[in-house]
Amino acid sequence: MASSDVFVAAARKCLRVGKKRFSATVSLNLATQVLAVDLGLKPALLYDSNTASAEQVQQYLNSLQAAQLVSKSLQTLVISENSLIVNPSLTIANLEALLLRRTVTVVDVCHSLEQPAITELQWGAIRDMIQALLAHIRQFGQHSVMRNVPHRIEKRHCETWNLCTLFGILLGYPSTYWFDQNRSFENCLAMSPLVVTKAVASWQGGGSGVEGHRCCLYSFSTPEMLQAETLSVMASWTTQLQERFQQQKVFSGLSVTRSTVTLPSVAL
Repeated sequence: MASSDVFVAAARKCLRVGKKRFSATVSLNLATQVLAVDLGLKPALLYDSNTASAEQVQQYLNSLQAAQLVSKSLQTLVISENSLIVNPSLTIANLEALLLRRTVTVVDVCHSLEQPAITELQWGAIRDMIQALLAHIRQFGQHSVMRNVPHRIEKRHCETWNLCTLFGILLGYPSTYWFDQNRSFENCLAMSPLVVTKAVASWQGGGSGVEGHRCCLYSFSTPEMLQAETLSVMASWTTQLQERFQQQKVFSGLSVTRSTVTLPSVAL
């Protein structure tokens, strides 16, 4: 059986919700995301293919690991009922680099602002959040017997975390959004030109029918008006992705593109 067939079968068996069956396209797109995390092309993926539980996501991951399609180091991390599949070593390295060198730009998009702006004011709270998350991930790694179950961060530990900011960091974006969630979950990005960066590649070796399957490894936005301020961190991110890409043979034909969009509303 080709590896692509195993990925599709695992998704359909483990991630089914109700009577709706996983399509081959959704299954293969999820497979490429998991492979990208396993190869270190991205530190984590946020599972949003359907409403499958964290236990189902873990069962899916266990199935892939048993078939030796991905390494046993990958873990399911649950934060405020959101399931992520993470590469622990890369995630820890990224978070440590962020604490040391502020490798991610934080953009304030509070609804009260006329326009988005880079902020330094929130770094204290972000640092505390990252340090707490690092402690949890390291603790999980010390218990090998727990690797086959989802790692849940209790609500009392993360209820004050800004998940919009945190998920941008965990997913490996060079910039992330912040807003004061105690005041409003709305933002000031409506009708503000956004530069959408996408990294796309082809999956090789997945078997007949999927050879050359194009998949989106990254997709994120930054305000167009802040392009000059984010140029350095974007260049560093692109170079780092290209270097990691050259160290693997599962994907080929990496393409990083940017396009500008303006939307009447932006959900974060």
